[in-house]
Amino acid sequence: QVQLVESGGGLVQAGGSLRVACGASGRIVSINEMGWYRQAPGKQRELVATITSGGSTNYADSVKGRFTISRDNAKKTVYLQMNSLKPEDTALYYCNAWVFTSLISSPREFWGQGTQVTVSS
Repeated sequence: QVQLVESGGGLVQAGGSLRVACGASGRIVSINEMGWYRQAPGKQRELVATITSGGSTNYADSVKGRFTISRDNAKKTVYLQMNSLKPEDTALYYCNAWVFTSLISSPREFWGQGTQVTVSS
């Protein structure tokens, strides 16, 4: 199996910065796309940012210019640098990855348990 473990969440004041990380481990041949999603109380989970194995990125409009996604393929880790944080960024942030667990199967989707980011006003 594959495990995704997030770290780095916490409490920060509006305008501040945080960096969250997600490391993948387990039965991994290679990792295709990795990303971050978030879910605020009473709302649906939404995409924050994704990054392909080649480094192409995609961002939600609400975080463009403030958040930066990056990855270290050798460490099987994806990062999300969050700057100029706003109270509306408060949510549980989930790591997502599409993982090849064998040479002959399609990639499978895995999720982390989530890390809480709280932005106070």
